[in-house]
Amino acid sequence: MSTLPVIAAVDGSDDSMRALDWALEAAHRREAALRVVHVRQYAAWAQADVLVAGPPDTGEDPVLDQARAHLQGRAYAVATEYIGMEGVPGAVLPELGRDAQSLVLGSRGRGGFASLLLGSNGLAAARDAECPVVVVPRPGREVHAEAPEEPGPRVVVGLHVDSPDEATLSYAFEEAALRDARLQVVAAYPWPVQTWAAAGQVMPPVIDEVSVESETRVLADGFLAPHRGRHPGVRAETHVVPGDAAGNLVAASRDAGLVVVGRHRRRLLAPARMMGSVAHAVLLHAAAPVAVVPPAPPAE
Repeated sequence: MSTLPVIAAVDGSDDSMRALDWALEAAHRREAALRVVHVRQYAAWAQADVLVAGPPDTGEDPVLDQARAHLQGRAYAVATEYIGMEGVPGAVLPELGRDAQSLVLGSRGRGGFASLLLGSNGLAAARDAECPVVVVPRPGREVHAEAPEEPGPRVVVGLHVDSPDEATLSYAFEEAALRDARLQVVAAYPWPVQTWAAAGQVMPPVIDEVSVESETRVLADGFLAPHRGRHPGVRAETHVVPGDAAGNLVAASRDAGLVVVGRHRRRLLAPARMMGSVAHAVLLHAAAPVAVVPPAPPAE
């Protein structure tokens, strides 16, 4: 196990307390320390002579006191530290990922608009942090999908066979192993395929759907083979489905313990970090906690 801590970001909201509960269980499963962080926000644009983040503050902090009280008497014996910081949360929280196994946040904090499904801090952390970022949704989020055929713990991971990412698959297999859960691998392929011949004219596809499905399954099983070898106790099921990847992952999130998605890799013509449309949509709509995993470093 890694010696890095699991970090929970709290701000006193109910959402952050749910994230704290999730982080505590994750630290227990991973035999890691738990670090509870509260970033007190100031308006950086109004203070040109200050840093985006100030040094850790060991003084009194009512939000951290609330977190201590929330965890008091819990069954898990996890080494826990509480740190108060001052700065812009959207900038400070991603930086905390440099020294963490994972960073856990609630879907929304105290600020912003009540109608938002995902707060700006969660969005910034999921896009920029160097560790997996877990966003815990509010309870009661509805997903219009059929209940899983098989009960029991389940982790869902999205696999894009055109550009698979080893870090995402590794994290999903590890989480499934830690939870003694089965792993549902969702590999979606676009269908129907439309070919434009001229303005206003759509040609029928030159390949049939059975061939696309078969090729997608072969590619997916090939990418999963080494991970299955490293985690023989994890039952990984390949679900090859047509249509939108985000929609299929959101549907699979019903009654799941965790949904794992990868973040976009930086490209030559787009060097800025991007989360990706699939990860963004899953964060907004999934009924289960969502882990956004940064891509593995490119091979030398």
